[in-house]
Amino acid sequence: MSQHQQSYWGGIVKSMGLVFGDIGTSPIYTLTVIFAITKPTLDNILGILSLIVWTLIILVTVEYAWLAMSLGRKGEGGTIVLKEILVRMLKGGRSLGMVGFLSFVGVSLLLGDGVITPAISILSAVEGLVLIPACASLSQGTLILIAACIAITLFVFQFKGTDKVAGLFGPLMVLWFISLTVSGLIAIGDYPSIVRAVSPWYAIKFFMTNGLSAFFVLSEVILCATGGEALYADMGHLGRKPIIRAWCFVFLALVINYLGQGAFLLKHPDAKNTLFGMVQGESQLLYIPFLILTIMATVIASQALISGVFSIVYQGITTRIMPLMKVDYTSSQLKSQIYIGSVNWFLMVLVIFIMLVFEKSENLAAAYGLAVTGTMTITGIMMTIIFAHTKKKWKVPIAFFVTVADAIFLIANLNKLPHGGYWSLILAGVPFTTILIWTKGQRALYKALRPLDVDTFLLSYEQIYTKGRTIPGTGLFFTREWAVVPPYVVHCMIRSNIIYERNIFISIMRTDEPFGLRARLISDRCAGLESFEIFAGYMEVIDIEGLLKKNGIMEKVIFYGVEDIATANPVWKVFSLIKKLTPNFVQFNKLPASRLQGVLTRVEM
Repeated sequence: MSQHQQSYWGGIVKSMGLVFGDIGTSPIYTLTVIFAITKPTLDNILGILSLIVWTLIILVTVEYAWLAMSLGRKGEGGTIVLKEILVRMLKGGRSLGMVGFLSFVGVSLLLGDGVITPAISILSAVEGLVLIPACASLSQGTLILIAACIAITLFVFQFKGTDKVAGLFGPLMVLWFISLTVSGLIAIGDYPSIVRAVSPWYAIKFFMTNGLSAFFVLSEVILCATGGEALYADMGHLGRKPIIRAWCFVFLALVINYLGQGAFLLKHPDAKNTLFGMVQGESQLLYIPFLILTIMATVIASQALISGVFSIVYQGITTRIMPLMKVDYTSSQLKSQIYIGSVNWFLMVLVIFIMLVFEKSENLAAAYGLAVTGTMTITGIMMTIIFAHTKKKWKVPIAFFVTVADAIFLIANLNKLPHGGYWSLILAGVPFTTILIWTKGQRALYKALRPLDVDTFLLSYEQIYTKGRTIPGTGLFFTREWAVVPPYVVHCMIRSNIIYERNIFISIMRTDEPFGLRARLISDRCAGLESFEIFAGYMEVIDIEGLLKKNGIMEKVIFYGVEDIATANPVWKVFSLIKKLTPNFVQFNKLPASRLQGVLTRVEM
């Protein structure tokens, strides 16, 4: 194989492991859940299979693989990227606030999904044990215990990073998709005319015969497309082409398997679990290996989702919509391989809690789908606005059509609210409230601090500096930007006369590109005063110490501001608590503790 062919197939295999776990494990539960509430008659089976095929075409292929993936910034994708593109297009105004709000909701829904996906995937795979004669008597409690143990193991090993195991993920998922295809083909062999379900006519006919109840079936059909948003969100890890190439194979495997399950259902209308029943009927011998492979596939799917959550939170931290958290970088090659301990353990507790609350995967399916359709609708709205502002106006009607399809699914899913669907709203509510309190709090705090403009500051500074009572060495002061001087600097230099021979204001600006890093030292700001500005992309990891050394800055002390917030307002009390619990700027950037000097400012909010 040539080098080019190797990278071509390598990219496809890798993306199967990193991107398609979630959507690839949907066949485990989708049809089982649908036919638990719908009678498996020939017309119903053809109608639902047709709906599934067209859902995969419209919501995943058209919306994500084609439209969304044409909108990347330096190869990165996701809701935050769409927001950054829109911020550039809509210069200020009302619509901008709306876009910010939509992207907050989108991000929160995705994070809430990060809890339900591992729970439903692992639980549904473990439930396949019941079909093994020796395990037939296992109680649901035992199954939950096994699923919880698998989940705990997965979370405990997160801090090691996924570099070492990611090599196995791809080949295992390829094996998984091959077994889906083969088992599907064998079942289709028993009833070849099931293939006609690919025609959209059967979906339309299903609606015409069943009316409103067909509309509510959509809330279960969406299960086949959960994980579709990963194509766009993980674009930064692998690039656009390998993901789209891999999707062609995955799409075929999924469609063949769903058709096979449909053929199996026609012959065994009372099967409890469609996929497992089908495989077991085809080969008793291979059932246990298939079950083990299923459990591995669901672990891989959950892993991809957890990595996605870390990546979203990191983007949130650097774009200042989320509080700082301790971040560890687990890979020297891949910048996107990060580990956030607090998020990891919080997720683990919630996943196990959700398993205990819902007990069965089909109960979980009742809560699943709201977040996914919400995210898809928001992506659709944002894409439609973007295409309307670019030269590709012909894409607007297509994006609009997709958004309408998303909205129909979202409305159908609203009937899940009383049946546990409210959990996905509660789960999304946690990050959403955090984002709102944090962004509003930061703004209010900045106003309350009343920073000085640099010209007023320089008048007093020059008077003190010319007296010549400076401290030998270099002092660094962290500021947000050169033009504005925070109160702690005024307190240090003007009120307390702490002025070094060389004083440097250091500020970090996040650009609206994902990557890229440059720093500049401006030395002639004023006698003894310089500024050091770092410009970094919002996915970039900054080594501040290294940059300082590179620019010949050997600091004696690093000053930074700490706010002590006094307030009677309950919302700001929560904000103050978040600030106390999360690492401050200096801890986040891992600066040497021996040289740090925090200066406390008391603020009334």
